[in-house]
Amino acid sequence: MILPGASGRPSLTWWFFFFLGSGFAGLVYEVVWLRLAMAAFGVTTPLVSIVLSVFMAGLAFGSWLGGRLSTRGVDARRGLVRYATAEAAIGVLALAVPSGLRAGHALFAASGTTLAWDSAAYHLVSGVLVALTLLPCCTAMGATFPLAMAAIRTAHPDAGTRAFSFLYLANVLGAACGTLASAFVLVELLGFRATLAIAVAVNVLVAAAAFARSRRLAPAPAMAAAPAAPPETAAMRPTVLAGLFVTGLVSMAMEVVWIRQLTPYLGNLVYAFAGILAMYLVATFLGSRLYRTWIGPETCARAGGLAWLVAGVAGLLPLVAADPRLAMPPPVRLLLGVTPFCAAVGILTPMLVDRWSAGRPDRAGAAYAVNVLGSIAGPLLAGFVLLPAVGEHTALVLLALPLFVAAAAGIVRPALVGADGPPSLGRAAWVPVALGLAAIVVLSTRSFETRYPERQVRRDHTATVIVIGTGMTRDLLINGTPTTVLTPVTKSMAHVPLAFLERRPADALVICFGMGTTFRSLLSWDIRVTAVELVPSVPEFFPYFHADARELMRSPNARVVIDDGRRFLERSPDTFDVITIDPPNPPEAAGSSLLYSREFYTLARTRLRPGGILQQWIPTTDLGTIASVTRALDASFPHVRAFPSVNLRPTLEVGGVHYLASDRPIPRYSVAELVERLPARAARDLIEWPLEPTVEGNFARLLGHEMPLAALTRLAPRAPALADDRPFNEYFLLRRWVFAGSQPGS
Repeated sequence: MILPGASGRPSLTWWFFFFLGSGFAGLVYEVVWLRLAMAAFGVTTPLVSIVLSVFMAGLAFGSWLGGRLSTRGVDARRGLVRYATAEAAIGVLALAVPSGLRAGHALFAASGTTLAWDSAAYHLVSGVLVALTLLPCCTAMGATFPLAMAAIRTAHPDAGTRAFSFLYLANVLGAACGTLASAFVLVELLGFRATLAIAVAVNVLVAAAAFARSRRLAPAPAMAAAPAAPPETAAMRPTVLAGLFVTGLVSMAMEVVWIRQLTPYLGNLVYAFAGILAMYLVATFLGSRLYRTWIGPETCARAGGLAWLVAGVAGLLPLVAADPRLAMPPPVRLLLGVTPFCAAVGILTPMLVDRWSAGRPDRAGAAYAVNVLGSIAGPLLAGFVLLPAVGEHTALVLLALPLFVAAAAGIVRPALVGADGPPSLGRAAWVPVALGLAAIVVLSTRSFETRYPERQVRRDHTATVIVIGTGMTRDLLINGTPTTVLTPVTKSMAHVPLAFLERRPADALVICFGMGTTFRSLLSWDIRVTAVELVPSVPEFFPYFHADARELMRSPNARVVIDDGRRFLERSPDTFDVITIDPPNPPEAAGSSLLYSREFYTLARTRLRPGGILQQWIPTTDLGTIASVTRALDASFPHVRAFPSVNLRPTLEVGGVHYLASDRPIPRYSVAELVERLPARAARDLIEWPLEPTVEGNFARLLGHEMPLAALTRLAPRAPALADDRPFNEYFLLRRWVFAGSQPGS
């Protein structure tokens, strides 16, 4: 049982649990809000950067504002009430965020503004709407640190100058728990909005407990005066703030690079990204714990410079973890690449804040705000400058350089790392040793793409794209993940829906460009074709896969748009006879559910002309996902037909399913009628890579294995219709590994 401390003061243990819960909720909010914003405004890198930047900017502003408020006279009771009020405000404001994002999206859609194709203008408007929705809650979140420190300083003068690191330790541990709980349990079982409600409940519980504790304290007879500022020491010089900015910038920039580096080994799944974030937070917690346990004020001079040096060397270890020549299980790569650096940063960040603030909440608020500002700049620098320009390997080297500079400067001048004391020649001897180790790592490691001797590589702000192979064995890899191959399936995605269309088609839309095979097959019908691709570098490789690509791109019928497919449908005024979706691989890929959900299909239906057909192919996946997608389509369209894939033998486990969906009955043409409907050029294209030697054989193979929707939904009776709130395909861990025997077919 946790009891109050001496003189009725709340025990510091209470504060640990307050910030454990607050950190849990804060991370859940970040995950859920990002996904809701993506559903509303698009899955583009600029949009993701906007959401994260707004989140961080709110934390920075709240930290500064809370620090200013904390300078006003406060006693233990008033301080606890202020903190509880902030936690309650977080819960109330967080609950309103989904409605705010929906309202912003509806306001934008109702305006009728398409902004032509001005993506910058679109992001500006959507960024303003996101900021108006998220900033109030994020500001309240940022204010909790200095407000809590003010209360602790009054109630626990013995807490000394390290109150920030105490709260930081609990907050980071809570954030790690929030990451693991939301990604691996809550979203799969409950969906995003129910997960958000749990986080709100945690905030409300923390607020209620803090209010309850405050009522047990006697009110002070008068407001305490603001404490006098201590004389400036070396630990309070502006160079310490520069160090905090660097730790925020470098750590968050490196996290962006790690995702690119480790995705080839971990996969492009939500669990991979959650694993990186969880490891980041757990290692940061361990480093913070090490700082509080082993590094005291008298040892900061020695530990500060060495911690920077360790961070510099550890920042290069992902080069080893991502080297394709080393045989390591994926978890070992993650552990080696992330843990040492994050532990070093976990020492540096609270150490610098503690030293610069000397326990004063106003100074701690300002210092933490500077650190968060660096966290905003880091992802922007990595994603939009370093990765497109120099790639993952060189980006990490450049990001590690400031750490070595800070280490050398801190050893020569300890004040630069917030410590008093003379330089140490003994510690200085470690600098060339560390630089030598760094040089060995940099020069001896290789990037992932070097595993392919014959390759072409393009990098942009969204992904690293690699193409390899010759002839029919050519392959397209996005962030190291094989995405598609040259296969008749991608031709069927074009020819089947066009052949079933009752009228002569005029135009078609393909979402996800891939190798361009579906785009090319649609053009063989001599109609206008628009392709939408999220990764800018992907269409550049169209000529690599098809010899006639450049000629086709000169056609007035061909148009390629770099955009998120769902966002394109939202803001485009165009309608189409056919919309065909060439989905990302694998079907479980992070974010892919936004192209499989009931809401997406409802939107796509509004962009089809009357009688138009949507074609959706679901590649090899689990039966639960097949049933979930089937239910989503059935809920969105009055008429749906399903055919096992024509590429391989007609079983769901091997070939996946082709769906045709429309607002009108889809004709039941015979094989002869379908063959007759194909133009000569389209017929030649269909049998270019002959699965069957004749056009008749291909259509006979398709029609001979049609399946009723009821047969597909019976594969997993408990699987819900795939929706934005229940991304059934992406979150599968529990049903595949924990409940596999208790939920038949799911």
